[in-house]
Amino acid sequence: MTLIVALDPPVGLGDPLTWALGIVDSLHGVVRGFKIGLPFILSAGIKGVERLSERLGGAMLIADLKLADIGYVMSISAKLLADAGVDAVIAHAFVGYKDALEDLKKMCDDLGVKLVLVVAMSHRGASEVMWKAYGDLLEIALKVAPWGIVLPATNTDLIRMARKRLRENMRILSPGIGVQGATPGEALCAGADYEIVGRLITLSRNPYQKAIEVLEMQKEMMRLCS
Repeated sequence: MTLIVALDPPVGLGDPLTWALGIVDSLHGVVRGFKIGLPFILSAGIKGVERLSERLGGAMLIADLKLADIGYVMSISAKLLADAGVDAVIAHAFVGYKDALEDLKKMCDDLGVKLVLVVAMSHRGASEVMWKAYGDLLEIALKVAPWGIVLPATNTDLIRMARKRLRENMRILSPGIGVQGATPGEALCAGADYEIVGRLITLSRNPYQKAIEVLEMQKEMMRLCS
């Protein structure tokens, strides 16, 4: 499965947990996993994270807090998330290795939690700093050796360059599909392992049907680029 769905509850939503559980139930067996961030965690709370993790049926739950702190603080956060049933955590590569990501990586390994590092983001503002520092951030990620890295579907050149450098077992997760402009399958063709799709699916009238459409578009794009 090549699709991860971002569960970011829209503003003004009644109960974010009910909303998220409805989408999770409708996509059971269809997607590789789900990504939750601050909007969901702040509104549903840690108990909501626990409830969500219990309903996944084998799908991966990724906590996207984009951790960016000293190692001690990030490690505490990772432990709390792991206790709530999270399978992977996302942190920023820019905080560096010593006294930061080296500590977080050790904690994640001890907990059996996957670590994912943001090397570059998908929004246009990322070109102002992150894309320019891409080489340095990728080197940090290579030193940490996380389970995966985040690279934008909106800049497939970065994905292609990284794929040539990464170990075979290091995954690339690519956001930016749909609302931000990238087409399903573009990142996969460039070398990504998973595409992260949020609003295109979660705000549609029929999330299940839209997810199937995205998967079909991925397959067709992969057929054309193979």
